[in-house]
Amino acid sequence: MSAGRAGRLGVGIIGAGRVGPVIGAALAGAGHALTAITSGSDDDRVEAILPGLPVVSADEVVRRSELVVIAVPHEQLPGLVAGLADVGAWQPGQLVLHTDPAYGARVLDPAAQRGAIPLAIHPAIVFTGASSIDLRQLAQAYAAVTAPGPVLPIAQALAVELGCEPVVVAEEDRTVYAEAIATATEFSRSIVRQSSDLLTRVGVDNPGGYLSALVRSSVDQALIEGAGLRGLDGDDTIDG
Repeated sequence: MSAGRAGRLGVGIIGAGRVGPVIGAALAGAGHALTAITSGSDDDRVEAILPGLPVVSADEVVRRSELVVIAVPHEQLPGLVAGLADVGAWQPGQLVLHTDPAYGARVLDPAAQRGAIPLAIHPAIVFTGASSIDLRQLAQAYAAVTAPGPVLPIAQALAVELGCEPVVVAEEDRTVYAEAIATATEFSRSIVRQSSDLLTRVGVDNPGGYLSALVRSSVDQALIEGAGLRGLDGDDTIDG
């Protein structure tokens, strides 16, 4: 199977939070046909992003779709995949893609055992749920892809169709990858919140706006410095 298999597919979305509808919108923008989505906590927002898309049960999404995108909370993913296997939902040759940073393709084994093709793609952005913002971020982002060797080109092609630059992460490295993602996001949020609180205490009316350029430039500088460190040979040292 080649990357061409990911050509034009009927795509169903399981998970109607911040991630699933935006992934659906990105794939629709790449020419795929959306089939259905499950219900979520804010169906009105989903309707605004994906107007007219049928809202059905998870097993019905699977039945209707050639590509199933699963974007659910981390703790729900294994049970969901196994439960759909128990009711015989997965179909031979069907593509199954999840977006969780911590899992590789093996979490999709219950689907793969029934002939489905397992793919793990994590776009490295913080989804806001606002399609215009998130789609713009996707176009500037990388995505971690993990899949069995013969179908890895399909995962890479789908990442490109999302707007991302694919980076292969081995199955056994997904836990470390997820730790890196969590460290970057949680630390950044914590520091910005602390700084905003301090600025509010000294009378700055718009601490978010005040910090915006500072934080962005600081992060850009840190990324430049980090790239420089990775470029050093093993025998090089850094003077303090």
